[in-house]
Amino acid sequence: MKLRVLLADDQALIRAGFRVLIDAAPDLEVVGEAGDGGEALEVLRRTRADVVLMDVRMPGLDGIEATRRITADDDLAGVKVLMLTTFEVDEHVVRALHAGASGFLGKGVEPAELLAAIRQVAEGDAPLSALAIQALVRNLRGGPATTAVDAERLNVLTQREREVVALVATGMSNDEIAAKLFVSPLTAKTHVNRAMMKLQARDRAQLVVIAYRSGLVRP
Repeated sequence: MKLRVLLADDQALIRAGFRVLIDAAPDLEVVGEAGDGGEALEVLRRTRADVVLMDVRMPGLDGIEATRRITADDDLAGVKVLMLTTFEVDEHVVRALHAGASGFLGKGVEPAELLAAIRQVAEGDAPLSALAIQALVRNLRGGPATTAVDAERLNVLTQREREVVALVATGMSNDEIAAKLFVSPLTAKTHVNRAMMKLQARDRAQLVVIAYRSGLVRP
């Protein structure tokens, strides 16, 4: 069964390029297109896509607000949003992740990386570019200092789960974590999912926040 992808970008030429690339993959298909956030919501409700490839800047309803509405809608539960932007501005990264985006990449990403990111998002292995991680960390530096309460949150984790959360905070994918720890990708994914459940983290971006605020990883 193919993963269903919705393209949301105000530039038709970019959508056309993405469509050719995605439709050429045997396990992916584009099921709809939208030129702004409002249209993306309408098309998504009709097509029930698995992943939305969402541009940040669009006329009318922008990608960040559209993402916030998607993640807040119980009828769209399970839909993943992969945010794409020309410029990985700190403010955009942080707002997008807080809105519920499952991943954040620059439009300069290589074709193979983009296809891999769509698959990762669908599987719950959200990709965050190195620049996105850096932006998130810079934002955290200006936040409240680590407290004992923050650190105590990690007490529910096993030592291996702590290791995994620390690696997630560096932007590693499940496959990269598996290679680093000499375990299978499935085992790495299981550790990540258990850590998210124990820490009540919505996604990997929240794991990154917890890792830094608890002092497990330092900027």
